[in-house]
Amino acid sequence: MLFIISVILAYLYASFLEWWVHKYILHGLGKKKNNWFDFHWYSHHQKCRKCGNKDNSYLKNKPFHHSVKKELIGLATLLALHFPLFYVSLPFYFTLVICAGRYFYMHRKSHVNVAWGLKTMPWHWKHHMGRNQDANWGITTNLWDKILKTNK
Repeated sequence: MLFIISVILAYLYASFLEWWVHKYILHGLGKKKNNWFDFHWYSHHQKCRKCGNKDNSYLKNKPFHHSVKKELIGLATLLALHFPLFYVSLPFYFTLVICAGRYFYMHRKSHVNVAWGLKTMPWHWKHHMGRNQDANWGITTNLWDKILKTNK
């Protein structure tokens, strides 16, 4: 029972962290020019808007673009910061690792295969292609957007 509770709590925490980082770090700090996070707004969002939500930075046959490398560094950093939880709850920490991998897989796929992204993650498509790019902060799920009323 404790295992199941740990997995559920970790999933809720990971999905909230995804929402929070996207809203406050990648859009908050990322809209200010010349900082480490500006790749998100000035590279990723620009490409998506221009190319119907496609971002060729994620293509496998190319070396990863600096924005994708920064995304991977960010995920690795978050996992490293949470590593002490490994000693507290193995199921919780490994769920975070799985959520990080799931995030990268789904985010990448949504920008390489736009039709898949529109069908599977319509809120994320709307975040990039809708009128308001400052809404719909969830990437893999829109759970927190619904709870916090940030879905538009």
